[in-house]
Amino acid sequence: VQLQASGGGLVQAGGSLRLSCAASGSIFSINDMGWSRQVPGNKRELVAGITRDGSTNYAAYVRGRFTISRDNAKNTVYLQMNSLKPEDTATYYCNMFVNRDRWIGSSLWGQGTQVTVSS
Repeated sequence: VQLQASGGGLVQAGGSLRLSCAASGSIFSINDMGWSRQVPGNKRELVAGITRDGSTNYAAYVRGRFTISRDNAKNTVYLQMNSLKPEDTATYYCNMFVNRDRWIGSSLWGQGTQVTVSS
């Protein structure tokens, strides 16, 4: 199973970007999905998460600006980022808990996509 993230790029402050992350391979089901970000020299931090039934949680510094969503039929998670700030600049990683069958699951990470917000 692989996770492929896309949608990063360079945007001016106040702009928007939409990240996508699709899982492919032998998948029975996917539980929680999420997005984290990391700046060089800092720890990776959770930005937003979504459960299989659609319950969401956000880091305080993105609440009201970012929206996480998922399409279970497409094994895809999205992150709509609005009102972007220079401090949102980071590499964004998607994460999913993927079940290969009824008994075996594992937490997987995508390759990261760079988001740069200019002032």
